[in-house]
Amino acid sequence: MGGWQPLPDDLPAEVRNFVEQLRLLKDRTGLSLVALGARTAYSKSSWHRYLNATQPPPRQAVVALCRVAGVDPERIGVRWELAVQAWPRPATVPDRVEGGEEYRDDPTLPWWDTPPEEAGRGPGPGGRLLRYALVLLLLLLFTVVVGVVALASMY
Repeated sequence: MGGWQPLPDDLPAEVRNFVEQLRLLKDRTGLSLVALGARTAYSKSSWHRYLNATQPPPRQAVVALCRVAGVDPERIGVRWELAVQAWPRPATVPDRVEGGEEYRDDPTLPWWDTPPEEAGRGPGPGGRLLRYALVLLLLLLFTVVVGVVALASMY
């Protein structure tokens, strides 16, 4: 792994192994962080954080890197799960200032990786898509019924 910052000594073994695998995959692509960011949906600075173990990558970032590197994403998916479970949690944030608004979203966590306990907070993109599909299905069913009735009345 040429040119990488050394990983922190207190990093759990699962996280260290996972990040080293990510670094090998990134090196395998031969791309710079800028080029990798252009080929995936994640910025250069995000890849920098992921590859230096500052922040755990979302599953989709790992899948995108695997696709660019030509590797089966399932192979590293198990390591991702182990690493995310063992990843050191950031220090607790001080209590929020009275009257300030609470920031509830994690900007680096895509909606498809939202933890199950937060998934019920409101309609997400999946719920909206489901509603549109149901409306289209009902319209199609209505059109079929009207067509059958029209054809039956002709004979």
